[in-house]
Amino acid sequence: MTAVPSSGAEVVERPQEAPHEVRAWVTIVWDDPVNLMSYVTYVFQEYFRYPRTKAEKLMLRVHQEGKAVVSTGNREEMERDVLAMQGYNLWATMEQA
Repeated sequence: MTAVPSSGAEVVERPQEAPHEVRAWVTIVWDDPVNLMSYVTYVFQEYFRYPRTKAEKLMLRVHQEGKAVVSTGNREEMERDVLAMQGYNLWATMEQA
């Protein structure tokens, strides 16, 4: 709480503003004409430790819809994930959810 002086000697307490709702960030992997579907599945399993079925589902979303959200978290985590995906030569970006 912040003390706000009033016209008299009395001090009025005013609650501090609540911080804005923290919005999560997401890592998006985009479809590209270079990487094989099996390789994209491998990357999702290797880096994110996703089970094969989840990795394949995400890979198919990338292939069929053009992109897929592959991870969610704070900004620093998503920056790390984007750099990792780019290190595997996948096209990845991040945005606020």
